[in-house]
Amino acid sequence: MTHQDVKNELLALGNPEKAVFFKRFFKTGPGQYGEGDEFLGLSVPQQRIIAQKYRLLSPDETEKLLHDPFHECRLTALIIWTNQAKRPDEENRRLIFDYYLRNKTYVNNWDLVDTSCPGIVGTYFLNKDRGILYELAQENHLWSQRIAMVSTLAFIRKNQFQDTFQIAELLLSHRHDLIHKAVGWMLREVGKKNPDALEEFLHDQAGRLPRTALRYAIERFEPARRKYYLDL
Repeated sequence: MTHQDVKNELLALGNPEKAVFFKRFFKTGPGQYGEGDEFLGLSVPQQRIIAQKYRLLSPDETEKLLHDPFHECRLTALIIWTNQAKRPDEENRRLIFDYYLRNKTYVNNWDLVDTSCPGIVGTYFLNKDRGILYELAQENHLWSQRIAMVSTLAFIRKNQFQDTFQIAELLLSHRHDLIHKAVGWMLREVGKKNPDALEEFLHDQAGRLPRTALRYAIERFEPARRKYYLDL
């Protein structure tokens, strides 16, 4: 079982028309956030089926798959690691986390980040010091910063909100829309679990939130409450 076996199955399902669409959708043009990325044209469900088939692929072989220029190879590799990180084995979780962190350069689009970091990074830090997330948030690297923000989804699911709020504050002045969306998304997730906690944060920070982040955060509010925050 090798990374090339996985890639061969992905290649066999390639769809050139979808690949052209994905190149536009994931902003692969010059100067865009996904510049130069290549696609085969597979759906995510197709990749999940293949990832499940190769769920026992070794970390070394999965790492090789993650280094592939095709987006679907990288996403399938990350799905494999995410599935492996679910095992109730702390040593295994640490191994997958270490591989992930040293290969984060290849986790280089929003779907790659969002699919993988809550289960690999966030879950790993549930009962540990989370200082590494703050280091990632302060790197001058778009995807590291999104990893830091979206990883807190694992904490939110456990009713732990402090890191979400603190990392959101670190990213308030960020210039990229993909970070604004990530911040707003995580704040909205907090609101699903604890509306009062979200409103307490917004009471202090709504005026500083980028407009996109604020709109995401208050998406589930009643119209009058949304208007209140948008008018601040």
